[in-house]
Amino acid sequence: MDPGLANAIFTLGFFLVLVGVAITFVAGILMALRQAKGARAKGGGVVLIGPFPIVFGSDARTVKVLILLTILLMIVVLVVMLLPALVG
Repeated sequence: MDPGLANAIFTLGFFLVLVGVAITFVAGILMALRQAKGARAKGGGVVLIGPFPIVFGSDARTVKVLILLTILLMIVVLVVMLLPALVG
């Protein structure tokens, strides 16, 4: 692999991790502010263990959205993994 490409992929991955941490931090602050105003907080999460997702949430709508996002993520990962075989 070209060292420039490897460096670019590493930089992109590092940047995406930082963006994820920032989004999580901002979401936590927004949720705390909404609870202070008396609003009900909703949330959920997905744990991927290999190809098997574990989805949890505070209400049915949140779980449905997370399931759709998980399916979309799995499709994107599958395409990215198969892309080199399809192109080359």
